[in-house]
Amino acid sequence: MRGLLRRWFGGHVSVCSGPETDSPESDMDAERWLIVGLGNPGPKYAGNRHNVGFMVVDALAQRAGERWKAHKTRAEVAQGRVAGVPAVLAKPRTFMNLSGGPVAGLTSFYTIPLERVLVIHDELDIPYGALKLKRGGGSGGHNGLRSITAAVDGPDYVRLRFGIDRPPGRMEAADYVLKDFTKAEVKELDLNIERAADAVETVITEGLEKAQQVYHTAR
Repeated sequence: MRGLLRRWFGGHVSVCSGPETDSPESDMDAERWLIVGLGNPGPKYAGNRHNVGFMVVDALAQRAGERWKAHKTRAEVAQGRVAGVPAVLAKPRTFMNLSGGPVAGLTSFYTIPLERVLVIHDELDIPYGALKLKRGGGSGGHNGLRSITAAVDGPDYVRLRFGIDRPPGRMEAADYVLKDFTKAEVKELDLNIERAADAVETVITEGLEKAQQVYHTAR
């Protein structure tokens, strides 16, 4: 993931390049996945805990050697193969609580069913760096998930929850998620993001159950 931390914490985020994507790639088969990282757009939020979903899909795009392009569904997309599997990586360009519109637009545009949609998001109720995978369920108070579930008419997509831990003391959760990772957390962030990217690849190549067996953490 060389260079990703420099982009996140150096005052800007990776920017899209190339023209807007107007049609699905013809060489992609029916097993294409949509992998969505959640976050807020713009450099102000780039290093926030709430943006860890963006960080994971950035790592996946880098592994695949794909570049981000603006898409008419109000998202940045990178199309290609993730671990050999046809996939569309996406980062909504809306704020977190409006993520559903872009996700619904992408599932329609690329004709991807909910069972092959995977959403990566931050999770307060899991210790920092821990990973949990599941299909379906409620939003758990996460505005991005709430918006997506409403927009796609159901919760039956896969979620990769990246633990960011609870806020310290009396800090409000809404303030905590919009703060950058601490210096101590950043020391482990690169490895944690790579591990999350590994988990995504395992889901799409070996299935959700296998990924749960390998990447669920007890901490």
